[in-house]
Amino acid sequence: MTASDDPAAPRGADALRQAYDEWSEAAAGVLAKARKVSADELPDTAEALLSTTTGDGTVVRPLYTRKDEVAESGLPGQFPFVRGADPVRDVNVGWRVTERFGDEGGSAEEVNEQILDAAGNGTSGLWLKVDGGIGADGIATALRGVYLDLMPVTLDAGAEGIEAARAYLEARVAAPVAPQAAPSTIANVQSLGLSPYTAQFSGRATVDVDAATALAADAPEGVRTFRVDGTDFSQAGANNPQELGLSVAAAVAHVRDLVAAGRSRAEALGQITFGVSVDDDQFAGIAKLRALRTVWARVADVLGEPDAGAAVTHAVTDLAMLTQRDPWVNMLRSTVAAFGAGVGGADQVTVLGYDAALPAGERSSSASFSHRIARNTQLLLLEESNLGRVLDPAGGSWYVESLTADLAAAAWDVFTEVERRGGYQTALSDGWIGEQIAESLAARDLRVAHRTAPLTGVSEFPNLDEAARPAGTAQTVDLATATPKLARVARQFEALRDRADAARTRPSVLLLPLGSVAEHNGRTTFVANLLAAGGISAINPGPIEPDQIAGLTAENAATVAVLCGTAKRYASDGPSALAAARAAGVDRVLLAGPDREWPEATDRCDGSLRVGIDAVATLTELLDHLTDGGSVSA
Repeated sequence: MTASDDPAAPRGADALRQAYDEWSEAAAGVLAKARKVSADELPDTAEALLSTTTGDGTVVRPLYTRKDEVAESGLPGQFPFVRGADPVRDVNVGWRVTERFGDEGGSAEEVNEQILDAAGNGTSGLWLKVDGGIGADGIATALRGVYLDLMPVTLDAGAEGIEAARAYLEARVAAPVAPQAAPSTIANVQSLGLSPYTAQFSGRATVDVDAATALAADAPEGVRTFRVDGTDFSQAGANNPQELGLSVAAAVAHVRDLVAAGRSRAEALGQITFGVSVDDDQFAGIAKLRALRTVWARVADVLGEPDAGAAVTHAVTDLAMLTQRDPWVNMLRSTVAAFGAGVGGADQVTVLGYDAALPAGERSSSASFSHRIARNTQLLLLEESNLGRVLDPAGGSWYVESLTADLAAAAWDVFTEVERRGGYQTALSDGWIGEQIAESLAARDLRVAHRTAPLTGVSEFPNLDEAARPAGTAQTVDLATATPKLARVARQFEALRDRADAARTRPSVLLLPLGSVAEHNGRTTFVANLLAAGGISAINPGPIEPDQIAGLTAENAATVAVLCGTAKRYASDGPSALAAARAAGVDRVLLAGPDREWPEATDRCDGSLRVGIDAVATLTELLDHLTDGGSVSA
């Protein structure tokens, strides 16, 4: 007899409660064993101890069960559009692989060659840089030979937006028509890309709002005028609820303008597309797109037009997450971001080049190579992993549904607070939006500095053998998608690396390993990686005795040393090693590990290198000492 056959076995809610209690007891036992205490001595429940809080305040629990079920959210293409905006999406195509053109300059003819080549190699959507590139008068040439009824186009024309929009609409009329008609789907929506409200925040060149609103009155079917670009907020440091809530607030401001100009509410809602940033947190990316559709559908419902509430989304891999150091790791970041965007139901996805954070002159690969890698990242997801063949594959997951609901609720709170303050324009002009994002950026910077938000190749496992970058270029990003308020996640550590590279000789610190390799290896490795994150080399002579310290100090001209060992070894050999280092003239002696491991009632080290410290502040202080204290001349 199985448990389910036993008439006395608990069922329904009772069975769920019993299963949860059994899991909780088992998890508490493991936690207690790891902490070397009894389960009764744990400070909280197993679920609470294993839960984590994301940077935007969302609590992620270790276990999701049937009690976390949410109401059915309908089918893709049906209100409230959580599961997708498109009811007739072609699963053989999936989302649109939208490639960006015009950033590298070149004539309209050259851009046209690039577009046609890309179209023959998997690109199914175009994002065209106009201002500072081909210009409005080059649009027709750049799009020559392109089936614009099949290939959705998004313009990025900045201050030339009105002229570019008119030029594009003329080119669209004259464009060849595909032999086989394209289905009328959201995937084929064209965007004139005008972003006056979000660009006002980020400082990008843009167009006059009234002129853009007037242009929208003449937009033909299948063409949307406004692109509410959430990347304007995310690049400045906005968290996910802020990006979504502020994007919706800006979109509502456009809707009000359009209604005031004589458009119906449904028509006004149909003039908006959304640009959404996605980073390497795949579940957050999935939930972010689902939450945006949820919130926008709710806005449409409040306006009395629920059927017009399908948000058209263009997901773009986050430029702020890309690093200048060890840029090859960006390929992994972008792959995860694209995965999240696709699974989350983005209508179009753009993967930026893996080297996009570097100035053009410092990129080791050609632009065509970077474009191909970005394009093929999506094609592998679509054509080998078949991610586009299932609509909303994460739907029904207790975790994803809960995360979506939490994020949508947080975004709605941001949106309603903006409305309470008088709307988007007022909240922007009185500085509230800037203040909120500045607070979010400061919190993110703190997490990065303490390495609770680790960056592979930058704050973790850095490569000191990389070629030095030109001085003064740490924040330089040539890519036109960069806004004046771009605050890259890695910028604090990369500024330290640039500073260390600018020294005549690389700054170095002497390690003083105590005991056997087994005793010190974990901490010498930790310290070496921590120092390398600031561009500082760790000199590891292997296990040492106190009487060797004077010679090692003189040989390496060391002014800073780090004692590395176990608490037991610190108790036996630490004081004598510290005394020897001081006698040898070492200015600062640091401890690898927490201060509590050092024996009491003895001379103490000058600081400690351990998990959880403000690594940026510590490394900055070390560089100050090493470059100004005589060990290294800058």
